[in-house]
Amino acid sequence: MKMREEFTCPLELVHDMIKGKWKPIIIWRLRLGPTSLAKLEKDIDGITQKMLLEQLKELIDYGFVEKKSFEGYPLHVEYSLTEGQGRELLQALKIMQHIGIEYLKAQGKEALLIEKGVVPE
Repeated sequence: MKMREEFTCPLELVHDMIKGKWKPIIIWRLRLGPTSLAKLEKDIDGITQKMLLEQLKELIDYGFVEKKSFEGYPLHVEYSLTEGQGRELLQALKIMQHIGIEYLKAQGKEALLIEKGVVPE
């Protein structure tokens, strides 16, 4: 998670912050509100707990996600988007989601959207 020292534009930095298979998916899932690690793991097909924890740590370090621990037993921890950068990044992902939907519709693949539970606009 080393931040590069030299870059052409700030977009390169943001790309580095969210690159990979899981980070955008984690952020997209957190749009639904605060949730536990177990629920995130259950909701994101194919991710291991180890990978989820690594990706969450990076997202927390970059300020996109916050972790809240609650007192008591058993230990309860919730993850959520931060009000600043997390919510802003979510807006960018919504635009990307819209582009993906429009592309699939243009390719005649609306059935795939329905199969994935995405309501075509």
